[in-house]
Amino acid sequence: MTGADPKGRLVSLDAFRGAAIAAMILVNNPGSYVEIYDQLEHSMWHGWTFADCIFPAFLWMVGTSMVLSTAKRIERGEPRTQMMAHVLKRSVIIFVLGLLIVGFPFGLFLDPYFSFAEMRIPGVLQRIAVCYLLAGAIFFTTNVREQILITLGVLVCYWFLLEMVHVPGYGAGILEPEGNLCWYVDFLVLKDHTYHQSIIQGFDPEGIVSTLGALATTLFGILTGHWLRSPHAPNAKTL
Repeated sequence: MTGADPKGRLVSLDAFRGAAIAAMILVNNPGSYVEIYDQLEHSMWHGWTFADCIFPAFLWMVGTSMVLSTAKRIERGEPRTQMMAHVLKRSVIIFVLGLLIVGFPFGLFLDPYFSFAEMRIPGVLQRIAVCYLLAGAIFFTTNVREQILITLGVLVCYWFLLEMVHVPGYGAGILEPEGNLCWYVDFLVLKDHTYHQSIIQGFDPEGIVSTLGALATTLFGILTGHWLRSPHAPNAKTL
C-alpha cells in the first residue's frame, strides 16, 4: 500500500501512523499492570522490545511527513524561510504542550508531589519538538546529498561522543547506566529536572546527548520521504 488517496495523502503512511498510535495505546494501557507481556514493557537498559520501537516510529514519520507535506509548496516557489518559521512555531507549541503534560496540575488541587525545582524538563513531546526543529533546519537549507552526509555525520558524532569522550571519574567508552556520557551531561546540566523513575538518578531517556540518535532517526525519515517522491518504480520503493 504505497499509493495516494484523491486528496494526495500517502495512504501507507497514514496506516502506519494509525498502527503506531494503536501500539502506543496498547503499551500505555496494557489492561493489567500485574502481568504484562515482556514486549509491551520498555527495556530497562540493554536491548530493546516492541514498546521501544514506537517512539522512533513517530520520529521517522515526522521526517517523512516533512518532505511529503512541503514538496508542492517548495515546487510553487514558497519561501523556505516562511516554511521554517512554521516549523519553529509548531516546535515551540509541541515543546510547551510537553511541559504542560509533565507538570499538570502544577501543584494545584493540593498535589503534594509537585515541585518546580524538580519538574522534569525533557520528555517525549519535547524531544519530538527538538528533532522536528533541527531536522527542519537541515531539510530547508541542504540538498539530498548533504542530508545523507549529515545523517551519517550525526551517527558518527554520537558514536564518537559515547566511546571517546572521557567522563570524569569513569573514563571513556562506559555504556552502563552510570558513567556514560548521556547520564553525565543530563546529571550535570538538567540536575533534578530529569525522569524520576529512571534506572539511575540524573539520567533521562529523552536527555540531551541521546537526542543525537533521535535526530538521526528523524533524518532517516526525511531520506525516506525523498525516496518515496523519487521516480523509482513502486515495487522498488516498497522493497
